[in-house]
Amino acid sequence: MEQRLIDQLKEWHEEDEHQQIVDSLSAMPDEERDYELISLLARAYNNLGHYEEALYQFGIISEAGKQDPLWHYRVGFAFYHLKRYEEAVQAFSRSDQLEPGVESTEYFLSESTHKAKKQKKEELRLAKKKASLMHGGSVEYKADLSDMFLSDFWDDSDYARESYQSEPPTDELITSIEKELGYNLPSSYIQFMKQQNGGVPKNTNFPTDEPTSWAEDHIAISGILGIGREKSYSLCGDMGSQFMIEEWGYPDIGVVICDCPSAGHDVVMLDYRACGRDGEPEVVHVDQEDDYEITFLADNFEVFIKGLVNDDEYDTSEEDKERDLDKVAHGKFSPLLEELCSRVTEVEQSEQKIRSICTQVVEEKGHFSFHADELSYLMYDVQFWLYTKSNPDTSRDQYVAAYQNIIAFDGEFGTGGYAPAFITDWLDVRIKEGRIVQDHGTIRLTAEYTEEIINKLKEA
Repeated sequence: MEQRLIDQLKEWHEEDEHQQIVDSLSAMPDEERDYELISLLARAYNNLGHYEEALYQFGIISEAGKQDPLWHYRVGFAFYHLKRYEEAVQAFSRSDQLEPGVESTEYFLSESTHKAKKQKKEELRLAKKKASLMHGGSVEYKADLSDMFLSDFWDDSDYARESYQSEPPTDELITSIEKELGYNLPSSYIQFMKQQNGGVPKNTNFPTDEPTSWAEDHIAISGILGIGREKSYSLCGDMGSQFMIEEWGYPDIGVVICDCPSAGHDVVMLDYRACGRDGEPEVVHVDQEDDYEITFLADNFEVFIKGLVNDDEYDTSEEDKERDLDKVAHGKFSPLLEELCSRVTEVEQSEQKIRSICTQVVEEKGHFSFHADELSYLMYDVQFWLYTKSNPDTSRDQYVAAYQNIIAFDGEFGTGGYAPAFITDWLDVRIKEGRIVQDHGTIRLTAEYTEEIINKLKEA
């Protein structure tokens, strides 16, 4: 009986049906769950993102898990994602002692150590800032942005005017936006927006002392959000601060003021943690790709604006291209992509064919990313064919959720991010063209278009 159950749990785990594992094991009487079953239940909670519940389950078997490297690894995994990095270091260190040389353990131990140091540094910095404000009282910051500086700041374009730029804000609008956001906007930002209310600056890079998902020594922004609601990239627009916090999960520490080239996977925020909702906020970078890790940028908005530098300061385009060419030629596939390719019989050397197409992508763009161009659409088609070939009963929502685990993330051979709208737009186009059909809740390629994709792969 138990072996059949273990086999079923393993199958659910491989299919990412972690809630099935939780439901099945939770329905059992407590006394029937042994060490292995409780371990699998806790692992399922980890995979569902229910880390506190996972820790509770691991705690039940803590005595028996003392000499089990996997128990310590899974406990460390929960601590890591709860941002309890010092405890994660302890757990991963013990796992590494019990079973040295495990790559995933070494990776998380290194990451946890780095994050624990950064977290401690950030806590000390915030405590010092709060103590300084309490000692000296809150002083209104007076902005000093000269007309000469402002006259050469913005990059005028149709895109900037359409997506970012609004009419200069009235005092009434500013008050209503502040009320909606729940924060007083800094005077330097308000002065800036009264000159031009949102847009794309000529200089879009800001130096950092620590690496982020963007680069080792700087971050980049796409634009600065204006005060308003009408434009997509305005504070209360449909891609504004509240949307990023409520829909994308960014921490509620202040106001998102800049979007970044990663299409939502990192932002720049006004950070009110030290000063309170009515004070002068700092400026920070928040990295969704790294569990929403926060990196301090500047003491205030004006320092941030004046510290922006041109792309020429960090022109690594040739190095980036060479790096991405090496990635698509030699990078390890994600577990899911590797598995899907192993089931292909219609195309010889399917992995090399995929690498060949992606090499063309990098040669054309200078970097590895998919957007709305012809080669990107071919790669969307290929990924969909691979996935639905192995999972024929896939719904639209299931595929959109699974997409990120094929090439976007989970492997060396990955774009490191993606914009969900590109995937849903591609799906809409293919459905409209009749190349993908919907049938009783599932989506699939037509036989004719499947053949066309296979032939394109063979020719790559």
